[in-house]
Amino acid sequence: MTERRIILEMGTGNDLYGQDYTKAARRAVQDALHHSSITLFSKLGIDHSEMRVCVTIGVQHPEDVDCDLVASDLPRGRAEVRAVKGGLDVEDTEAGTRHAVATAAIEAFLPDLTGQYVQS
Repeated sequence: MTERRIILEMGTGNDLYGQDYTKAARRAVQDALHHSSITLFSKLGIDHSEMRVCVTIGVQHPEDVDCDLVASDLPRGRAEVRAVKGGLDVEDTEAGTRHAVATAAIEAFLPDLTGQYVQS
């Protein structure tokens, strides 16, 4: 069955002192989730398990993101998380540290229900 993207949310997160890309990624996902209140499921009688959730995390070192841990933060749907080159590192040369900034894009897909509902 084909799917349609029904939700797109963006968020940013950071880890200012720990230089932890996974922590920054999780905060970016939480930021994006806090922008949403989805009543669609209860209104149409759709189970959340039918939703496929694709998360793309942008950080400077994608190999350092624990994608399974990020996926565990998603409250609904079947999660797919991938990390790609993006985000931002802010170097503090005086302290010898790096501030990790992550961006997150969360896309939710449902089976295409075209024609199954009629506006009244």
